[in-house]
Amino acid sequence: MNYEVTIGLEVHVQLKTRSKMFCGCGTQAGAEPNTQICPVCLGYPGTLPALNRETVRLGAMAGMLLDCEIARVSKFDRKSYFYPDVAKNYQITQYPFPICLGGHLDVTEGGRTRRIGITRIHLEEDVAKSTHHANFSGVDFNRCGVPLMELVTEPELATPAEALAFLQALRQLLVYADVGECNLELGNMRCDANISLRPAGQKRLGTKIEIKNLNTFKGVQAALEYEIGRQAAVLDGGGRISQQTRRWDSDAGVTEPMRSKEDAHDYRYFPDPDLLPVVLAAEQIEAWRAALPERPAARRQRMMAEYGIPEYDAGVLAAERPVADFFEAVARGCGNGKAASNWIMTEVLRLLAEGGRTLDTCALTAAALAELITLVGNGTVNQPTAKALLAEIFEQGGGAAERIAARGLAQVGDRAAIADWVRQTLEAHPGPVADFRAGKQAAAGFLVGQVMKRSHGKADPRLVGQEVARQLAGSGD
Repeated sequence: MNYEVTIGLEVHVQLKTRSKMFCGCGTQAGAEPNTQICPVCLGYPGTLPALNRETVRLGAMAGMLLDCEIARVSKFDRKSYFYPDVAKNYQITQYPFPICLGGHLDVTEGGRTRRIGITRIHLEEDVAKSTHHANFSGVDFNRCGVPLMELVTEPELATPAEALAFLQALRQLLVYADVGECNLELGNMRCDANISLRPAGQKRLGTKIEIKNLNTFKGVQAALEYEIGRQAAVLDGGGRISQQTRRWDSDAGVTEPMRSKEDAHDYRYFPDPDLLPVVLAAEQIEAWRAALPERPAARRQRMMAEYGIPEYDAGVLAAERPVADFFEAVARGCGNGKAASNWIMTEVLRLLAEGGRTLDTCALTAAALAELITLVGNGTVNQPTAKALLAEIFEQGGGAAERIAARGLAQVGDRAAIADWVRQTLEAHPGPVADFRAGKQAAAGFLVGQVMKRSHGKADPRLVGQEVARQLAGSGD
């Protein structure tokens, strides 16, 4: 039987704040377990939470980026449940009055763009992290109280690939705006997926299954693909799908039952008596809206128009905000957008990848790269020398001009000098000369390389190529 797949996502993102949601404890990832805690985090009797204002700003900004309605009044509730990772036996969250409602995100997958609706975004505190070992389990409360936003989509995603594309687009948007770091592997972005199947043409949705423990983008896609196959097999065999929560086992490549799916009433939500409603003035909302960064898609289009770079280049450069900012600074500095794009995409990104570095952890500045590109463009230094200089500047900082002057690296464009180097090279390599004249065109490339070596890389490669061709043709000196 043919089935229609319906997928909805619940995405938790740790907000990028220096302190927790209701206390002054730090939020640094990777700290020693249970070192970033206090009586408020741990829910000691008599403690009172105090709302971190920055969490409200970041939550509202996320909603604005997704065209949500920002609530003038939102409220916090207590969500009661009893797990080892919840010290208070309840989690402070928002339920009936969230900070954001509605909204959407346009997702492109398989050459098709669809608008996926967003139900809500609400703020809540994170819970502790449980780790399970052979003979014991441990709980690290450092994460307890870290501010979260939870985004809930409408059940409108139709394929696992589309769900993956949604998560990737969402991550890019939130990272761009500095709302969160959104690293699934580090746990500061997490996703639960709800999926159901129904016979093709049936209007009523099938029974929903929630999948947890999805800690990679590819894991989300793999878990959904597996669950589609599992549910289809049950239905084809005449069975029924029971509403439940299942856990993704990435090693085995299967989902496993955890518990029956809870409904809202199971959590006994009620207003938190220690926290006042969050009231936002219209002026404050508009001030935040005015401070929103340019969205990646809009920036991509603008960079194409403003700097004359192709769509592919713009897509790569606009994907991450630091890279896009760096490119624009370089392009303005050298006055050549395409050259800036070429150097960044072929050389700078390669150096970053090879060293496991980022732009803020290397010594290269936009001004230094712009200077180097300008020097190549006006013939002061050739491309091979410039690439070697770039590698040095990447590690050591500084600029290119002083290195060129101090080490005599300026490009030689003197035709007489180049002709002499070519003549010496041809005399020293009669074999490749003979090969070329016998029809082996690749020999010319070898000879050009030898001329460049003889000139210590300083000769103008374009003029070298011309002179090699002239002398091989027997035009004389």
